[in-house]
Amino acid sequence: MIRFLSLSYNRFEGSLSFSSFANLSKLEVVELSVLNGTHPDGDVITYPNQLEVETESTPWVPKFQLEVLHLSNCNINKLAGTIPSFLSTQYDLISLDLSHNNMKGNFPSWLLENNKRLGMLDLGSNSLAGPFHLPPHSNNPTAFSLDVSSNHISGQLPENIGFHLPNLRYLNMSTNALHGTFPLSMGNMSELYSLDLSRNNFSGEIPEQLTMGCISLTILKLSNNRLQGPVFPTRSNLTWLQYLYLDGNQFTGRISAGIFKNPHLQFLDVGKNNISGRLPAQIGNSSQLKWLSMPENYLEGPIPAEYCNLSSLSLLDLSQNRIFGSIPSCINLSLKFLHLQGNELTGLMPNALSKISSLVTLDVSDNYFSGNIPNWIGTLQNLRFLLLGGNNLQGHIPMQLCQLKSVSILDLSHNNLSGPIPMCFGNMTFGRARVTDFSTLVFSPWGFDFSSGQLPGYRIEVSLPSIYEGLIDFEEEVEFMTKKRSETYKGDILYLMSGVDLSWNQLTGEIPPEIGHLTDIHALNLSHNQLSGPIPKTFSNLKQIESLDLSHNRLSGEIPPQLTELYTLSTFTVAYNNLSGFLPDMMKGQFSTFGETSYEGNPLLCGPPLKSCFSTSPLPPSMPTTSGDEDDGDDIIFYACFSVSCTMSFLLFIALLYINRYWRGLYFYFVDACIYSCYYFALDSYYFALDNVRKVFNRPRA
Repeated sequence: MIRFLSLSYNRFEGSLSFSSFANLSKLEVVELSVLNGTHPDGDVITYPNQLEVETESTPWVPKFQLEVLHLSNCNINKLAGTIPSFLSTQYDLISLDLSHNNMKGNFPSWLLENNKRLGMLDLGSNSLAGPFHLPPHSNNPTAFSLDVSSNHISGQLPENIGFHLPNLRYLNMSTNALHGTFPLSMGNMSELYSLDLSRNNFSGEIPEQLTMGCISLTILKLSNNRLQGPVFPTRSNLTWLQYLYLDGNQFTGRISAGIFKNPHLQFLDVGKNNISGRLPAQIGNSSQLKWLSMPENYLEGPIPAEYCNLSSLSLLDLSQNRIFGSIPSCINLSLKFLHLQGNELTGLMPNALSKISSLVTLDVSDNYFSGNIPNWIGTLQNLRFLLLGGNNLQGHIPMQLCQLKSVSILDLSHNNLSGPIPMCFGNMTFGRARVTDFSTLVFSPWGFDFSSGQLPGYRIEVSLPSIYEGLIDFEEEVEFMTKKRSETYKGDILYLMSGVDLSWNQLTGEIPPEIGHLTDIHALNLSHNQLSGPIPKTFSNLKQIESLDLSHNRLSGEIPPQLTELYTLSTFTVAYNNLSGFLPDMMKGQFSTFGETSYEGNPLLCGPPLKSCFSTSPLPPSMPTTSGDEDDGDDIIFYACFSVSCTMSFLLFIALLYINRYWRGLYFYFVDACIYSCYYFALDSYYFALDNVRKVFNRPRA
């Protein structure tokens, strides 16, 4: 008789009725799971499971008592989405995995009540709702792993969870709708190795009972809740803690010294809180720290020199704080990701950065760095994301920048850079080289042996990928301006993105035609400079371009009609230049979507959507002119010529008087003589007329 049935990691299709196993009375193990992830042998699985398992098609009663049932990603009861009802007759289950099946209903606490030996229960990535209840009058000392993440479970955690599941090692309830405070009984879970309660609505403070009682805790994820108060209790006994995620909460005050009492701490994320005070120098004592993330807080002061002691540090993110001063010259040579944007750092770009050959991301945008872009920037051959925008950098763009063969995002905007755009930019990759292995931590699946006499001759390898799926969830994140708005790119999208932003500088000269060789670039912004000359026709080679901004320059000539071949273009503007001629065919490709604002400020451009330009072409034959119209035209020409002649004569006369002093004197003498002559003539005429009037009135009457 069949006892073990393992068909996992295949590519079955179609429908399977579980009732076909009803008469296999000796059946103990059924494995049909297909997970998108890593096979226990190390192979990566990326294909979805097309198998549909139906358990409710016909009424049936199983003759078996299963000990292991793995049906992850098997589309269980796809139409109804119900939990298999035959499980209510099972009482010997040790390991049950029903994750990734979109099952509905409440959390099945009866599974824990019926199966006293249940060690692993994985119901993650379903649609379970309602509160999380535990059996009221029993505990489960054998339970070591419980995963109900990515569901719709609400309510508060049971107050007795620590007593009911005292030996639990892995608890993942992330991405639900749980709220309230953490039960104090969690301090009784001394065997707890990994606790993930992130992405819920928990509030209150982190209880000291948790940090003192969970002495085996290695992974603690409380991200994206509403936790308040101090960042971490002052008293802590978590000496084995390696991964601590407290980001996205409402913690206030200074960073507690209790965090730094963990000698094995490797990953610390306290970003996106309300933490204030100076950067804690005690972090320098955490010699094993690899990942330090504290962005979007109210931290201030200079970067402590003690941070140079973090010899294993791979990521340092202090962005969006109030940090001032300069970058320490002893910066760690092991860094791969350096995020210091949005602070008040000053000074020159330190030469110490030139020694960090492993650097992949350098983001120091929106600070007050000054001086030239250093020539040593070209030595950072692994650099992929370089963001220097929003500083006070000046001088020319160095040719050494073209030596960055791996760069895909370059932001030099909002500086005082001058001179031409280097022609060698066309030799850079900007998306043509893709990263396939991006230095992420890889964890092998952990196996656990439950063969303590229950299943002779069979070793149950329980893979727990869900524990590690979100463990290192630091997706490299870069903010870049494209499509006239600031976008945040991270994860796989970031590695597919490529762009250049040189806007808001004082760059001059023509746009190098070699820029058109960047065939995989997605965004190009050259706006708000003093660039002149024509738009290169080679831009028609930018087949992946989505955003092209050439506005507010001094470009001239026509818009190349070849640009209508850019079918991925969604944002385009050449506004406020000196362009002329007809617009490209508005009925072709993406150009039919661009409005008048894309072309405004170019008075010599014509064609839809702009107003029609003045046309000097002859009238068509269908519009004959009349003699009256011809006479009117002659009169207009005569008056115009007469007016111009008079104006020119007057201006010439004034110019002669201004140049020749003798003629000017004669002219003013003549004017004075005329004025006096006219004055005395008028005066004499007045008195003569007055005398004649008096004589008339004084003549004696007859």
